[in-house]
Amino acid sequence: MSVNHKLNPEYFVNRELGLLAFNQRVLAQAEDDRVPLLERLKFLCIFSSNMDEFFEVRVAGVKHQIRLKDTHAGPDGLSPKQIFDRVSAQAHTLIAHQYKILNEVVLPKLAQENIHFLRRGSWSDEQRQWISEYFFRELMPILTPIGLDPAHPFPRVLNKSLNFAVELEGKDAFGRNSGVAVVQAPRALPRVIKLPTHIAGCENGFVFLSSILHAHVHELFSGMTVKGCYQFRVTRDTELSLDDEDAKDLRIALQGELSHRQFGDGVRLEVADNCPPEMTAFLLGQFGLTQEDLYQVNGIVNLVRLMQIPDLVDRPDLKFSPYTPSKPKELNKDSDIFKAIRKQDILLHHPYQSFNPVIDFITQASEDPHVLAIKQTFYRTSADSKLMTALIEAARRGKEVTVVVELFARFDEEANINWAAKLEDAGAHVVYGVVGHKTHAKMAMVVRREDGKLRRYVHLSTGNYHQRTAKLYTDFGLLTCNESICKDVNDIFAQLTGLGKSNKLNYLWQSPFTLHSNLIKAINKEAEIAKSGKKAHIIAKMNALLDADVIRALYEASAAGVHIDLLVRGVCALKPGIPGISENIRVRSIVGRFLEHTRIFYFHHHGEHHLYLSSADWMYRNFFKRIEVCFPILDPKVKRRVIKEGLEIYLKDNLNAWEMTSAGTYHLRPKRGTPLSAQQSLMQAFGQDI
Repeated sequence: MSVNHKLNPEYFVNRELGLLAFNQRVLAQAEDDRVPLLERLKFLCIFSSNMDEFFEVRVAGVKHQIRLKDTHAGPDGLSPKQIFDRVSAQAHTLIAHQYKILNEVVLPKLAQENIHFLRRGSWSDEQRQWISEYFFRELMPILTPIGLDPAHPFPRVLNKSLNFAVELEGKDAFGRNSGVAVVQAPRALPRVIKLPTHIAGCENGFVFLSSILHAHVHELFSGMTVKGCYQFRVTRDTELSLDDEDAKDLRIALQGELSHRQFGDGVRLEVADNCPPEMTAFLLGQFGLTQEDLYQVNGIVNLVRLMQIPDLVDRPDLKFSPYTPSKPKELNKDSDIFKAIRKQDILLHHPYQSFNPVIDFITQASEDPHVLAIKQTFYRTSADSKLMTALIEAARRGKEVTVVVELFARFDEEANINWAAKLEDAGAHVVYGVVGHKTHAKMAMVVRREDGKLRRYVHLSTGNYHQRTAKLYTDFGLLTCNESICKDVNDIFAQLTGLGKSNKLNYLWQSPFTLHSNLIKAINKEAEIAKSGKKAHIIAKMNALLDADVIRALYEASAAGVHIDLLVRGVCALKPGIPGISENIRVRSIVGRFLEHTRIFYFHHHGEHHLYLSSADWMYRNFFKRIEVCFPILDPKVKRRVIKEGLEIYLKDNLNAWEMTSAGTYHLRPKRGTPLSAQQSLMQAFGQDI
């Protein structure tokens, strides 16, 4: 059967609304009684952080389209103005619900556990005295009140910074009376302060920085009367306007552009609910915003800064149990990682298995006198990256070190610029990939002389070379010395560092050249198999599914009788269960302790079980605007592990799995049969070393 309604808007979910639906699933974790209390607070903060980025990137982009009078509709049929209206309504609802969870559920439950956030109205005399001394000692010397008048215009407010609009009455020493001042809270200041136990009256007593400033703001305006003090926070467009086609040196050009990110166009204004209409109107006017952009909240406006609370509270019973990842047994027997890889391909499943073998791979290469060259890509990494340190040391030892650093990794540009400079200082070759295409592929290659010949070893991964997120994100990595795969990796590095046509690869699918077309072919092949009356099955796990061509192919495959299981953590533009269109497709989203980040593509293919891991989601940008790799799992033992650990157990999850309906909405999967959490099961299994 052919799908005739290829681009019918009814069959597509809007990207922005899909992202909000994902954030709603994150917010639901804060309401889940099975989640430890301090972790529920963390999920509220994660939701805030996600929403910040949503406004900085997605809403900013939609507003930009509206300003340009762009009426173009995507596959979902919605114009930019329609998208903004729906997003605004949904975002207001979600954020109001977030504060309701905070005020009516999380904070009261924390108080029951003797963890208190002390409000101004409840301070004792002793607490008030301590807080006053803290203000004069720690805050007063670094605060800069700005009175607004012709000589002092409204200040440039940093993106997402905490600020206070102060209503004043009276004249100052110069006879000025503007009536309004702004106090900016320096970012170096903590947003919550822990009181000494004997002052708080409990082991864990906290006061908000905003409460301290509210109580003492009059000290900043001697001789004047403070009529009101209102916290506010503006979220800005963080898109960089750098023309990378014209820039002669991307690193220098980007360094100059980054400073402007903090002052992009306003996108959202958050104020406390005590802020009167005339003040909100004044602030909206300062940032060129309208009433639709106003978010008036019942609490502090920068909830993401509460993320530090669990670290300040020594209550293991209110947090996830500590988990120590295991080391692959293939590496327990041999400290020589190259010898271990020669014996067999080694699969790493993070965070259940340690990231240390990846660090060991590069560290041993940097120290091994037989290693001649190391090449690696970096999209995101940590500020204290052991991998970068090892590469720098390798360059200093005289090895040929080539690092492809992606300068345009959003929000990590500055860190990547700093590492690039350090690598160059050590003598490494640093390149920035291909102009117009972000290098998102995760690859590392080591060239070693063995028995008079050169042998290559590679690491390929679905996730970043980031030792911190490797403890929080689920990802697969493969260590192999398969010569055909190594040659493919070498050819891709040659593309990134040099010039020339792309060579035909043995096994790897690569964006922007072959990944999209090969994926469509694989989907279509399953459809052909189904039409012949044989078993056909596709299972795919990823962060996002948005590409219209891939969705069309999946609809065609479903109509042909292919059984399709999709595990899509974030936004999925495909709608399952539509009769005659997608009735053979199921879509699930897993939200839990770890961030699901693996990209796995499985095709039954006459029982041959073709299996691929990839750095790419199924999105237009990943297929055509990025350098991505998709690599096969060839070793039967490793293939069985990926299918079991990465797909089958997730399809059985009935505790953290959300199912998508044919209307594009989500509900928690019914808890039929034995309760099973994929993440919890994998933690238990790897605790015993699978």
